[in-house]
Parts: sequence; C-alpha cells; structure tokens
Amino acid sequence: MRLRKKWWARPEMAEDEKSILNPFDQKGKWKEIFGNDHPIHVELGCGKGQFISTLANKNPDINYIAIDLKDEVLVFVLRKINELGLTNVRIIPMFIERIDEIFSENEVSKIYINFCNPWPKASHNKRRLTHPRFLKKYKGFIRPGTEVWFKTDDDDLFAASLDYFREEGFREMYRTFDLEESGFSENIKTEYEEKFSSFGVKIKFGIFKFQEEKGHDEC
Repeated sequence: MRLRKKWWARPEMAEDEKSILNPFDQKGKWKEIFGNDHPIHVELGCGKGQFISTLANKNPDINYIAIDLKDEVLVFVLRKINELGLTNVRIIPMFIERIDEIFSENEVSKIYINFCNPWPKASHNKRRLTHPRFLKKYKGFIRPGTEVWFKTDDDDLFAASLDYFREEGFREMYRTFDLEESGFSENIKTEYEEKFSSFGVKIKFGIFKFQEEKGHDEC
C-alpha cells in the first residue's frame, strides 16, 4: 500500500539529533556520532522500527543505524526510540543503493535485512539487497567475521540469496525455511513478520558470515 505523504515528518525528524539527514558527510565518523567505540549494527529497510527499537533496548552496548527511504516510516522509528529513551540508535532516510557512500572500511559489525523487496522479474534481480551487486558494496565496509542476518517470506528470493551469499564468499552459519518452528531463540519479529505469520506464511531465515578475502602468494 502506498504511503500518504506526511509533510510534518521531515521537520519533526530534523529537530532530533538522532536523525542523520546528511549521512554522506559522516563516512568514517560514526563513532564520533555515537560518542563511543561500541560495535555498529545496521538494519537495511527498517519499516516502522519494531525490530530495531526492540533490539537496541536489549543491547545498550551496541550502536544501531536504521535505514529506510521514507520519512513517513522513519518518523515512527524515531518516536519509538524516544519513547523507550534509547540513545544508541540513529535513523537515516536514503536510497540503500548508496550504502557504500556512508561507511568506511571495517566500520560496521552486523547487517540485518528483513523482508526486502523480492524484485521477482529477472531484469530487476540486481535490485535485491542480497544480490552480489549489493553484497560487494557491503564487503567494502563490514569487518571480517561480520554476519548478515536475512529474513524473507519469499521462497524464490531466499533460494537465490543462498547462491548469492555463497558466490560472494559468505559462509552460511544458519538456515531455516520455517523460522516460527525452528526454535531460533534470538528472533525478534518485525511488523511484516507478524502479519505474514498470522496468514500462515513460513518465514525463511539465514545467517551468513563474511570471511576476510586472502590474497594469493606470488610464485
């Protein structure tokens, strides 16, 4: 469903320092933004913030960055984190296409991708957030050993993503085709996940670890 434009959203966000409206100026400076050396975890496509606010509330010693395109959803993320009194979350309105322009090498320690657009047409596959084109971008700023946690309701996207991660040198650490029944204890449900699960849709989930690429010895 198309979101109606909320003209008041951007002014409300602009008044709060937890909204980073100039992320391209902060590349390499995120520890300064948070004021500490805690690990930085990023959610790509955060919706209205149920997932990121719950996660940040449980883990005060981790810094979180929530990225989405629409002010209309991010303003609700901001309200949630303020209601909880959280200081370890920043929100960014931007196209994820430009994600590699806001982080420096080794600046991020975990990535969450929850229910991204599956882009089912073959001609659109490269827009998937798990596509090798995006994984290459992530590899430019994540630390060796960083995990990407990926959830989707889409069977085809999940099957293709297993190949994408493998092709780009990510090691598969965990996989389930039914998260609800898997017994995975660290799961935090998103708004979409609750909706899909209520319809009986099985949620696919995987954890993929980035392995440091080693150069070849010269002969």
